[in-house]
Amino acid sequence: MGSVCFVGLNNLPVLSRAYPHLTAGGAELQQTLLARALVRRGWRVSMIVADCGQPDRAVWDDITTYKAYRPDEGTPVIRYVHPRWTKVRAALARADAQIYYVSCAGGHFPQVVHFARARGRKTVFRIASDTDCDPRTLLVRYWRDKVLHRWGLRRTDLVLAQTASQQQALAKNFGRDSRVIDPLLEMPGDPPDFAARDIGALWVGNIRALKRPQLFLQAAASMPQLSFHMIGGPLPGDERLFTETRERARALPNVVFHGFVPQHEIGSYFERARVFVSTSEIEGFPNTYMQAWARGTPVVAYLDPERLVSRNDLGAIVTRVEELGAAIARLSTDAAQWQVLSSRSRLFVAGRSAARDTVGEYAAALSGLL
Repeated sequence: MGSVCFVGLNNLPVLSRAYPHLTAGGAELQQTLLARALVRRGWRVSMIVADCGQPDRAVWDDITTYKAYRPDEGTPVIRYVHPRWTKVRAALARADAQIYYVSCAGGHFPQVVHFARARGRKTVFRIASDTDCDPRTLLVRYWRDKVLHRWGLRRTDLVLAQTASQQQALAKNFGRDSRVIDPLLEMPGDPPDFAARDIGALWVGNIRALKRPQLFLQAAASMPQLSFHMIGGPLPGDERLFTETRERARALPNVVFHGFVPQHEIGSYFERARVFVSTSEIEGFPNTYMQAWARGTPVVAYLDPERLVSRNDLGAIVTRVEELGAAIARLSTDAAQWQVLSSRSRLFVAGRSAARDTVGEYAAALSGLL
């Protein structure tokens, strides 16, 4: 087997429970699940993570971590080069991997590609969201990083997409081919039944404009008889939206606003919820959908990637807030209908997992680069 280094500066709270105060999302979860799976298959696995006070070369689950820079380190503008690029580059060198694996558009992706090409190493870019596939929707702040994203896509050795639609968008917008491999998922044990669930509707996501948390709160305001729970922390640049969302949620007596919740605790909320709600206007392949279905929780959402929800009858797809409220009310109160969708959701995830050796697909793709 070979060696692979995952570049994910926010991976630490997913990898270790010693850092529950740090935020992480779907990309970090996916990198960590794959890293652990590759270790079990005999790969030498490492990670580049942020400097959160941990020792360099700290090991969790046989994954060696190399720390880069502190999140608050450096002077604006100058810090792009030092300490950010210089310390990431030094950490990449210490990892000394054959393959470097990056997710999400951003400044680190082209830097990693440049580093690897100069040393005859390989790079993999994993699409984390549909926004990575279109120059008009890239979630990067500076024009510089948009240009460098295109540069990196042209020169990375392998691009992995989550869905066929991402693959098509990448080819259309960037002229870049890619390989589709499903996201990974951990299958939990038997979930609670309808009567044991005390959350009517659950919302999980980083509080940012494209997630449209206000739509969830509009639905909650129209149904005071149901319990609504929100989980999500602030992101840089969206602090004002986080504060407004928190204050509006706290003003509604039927809404519980949890704020940030550590990644390893979120599963228990999915198990308590009768319905998981997604109000996002753009996604990749949402990890939250699969997390919900694995726990027998139907999904009510505006987006239907690959038509998984509608084609398999795993919840409801809506287009307006009125439809959102109606779907939540129906699925959170009708025990018979809920049971049918809940059982179907679990069977869908179990069947999808059984039919595919997803880890094997990743391992084969990486081995092809060696």
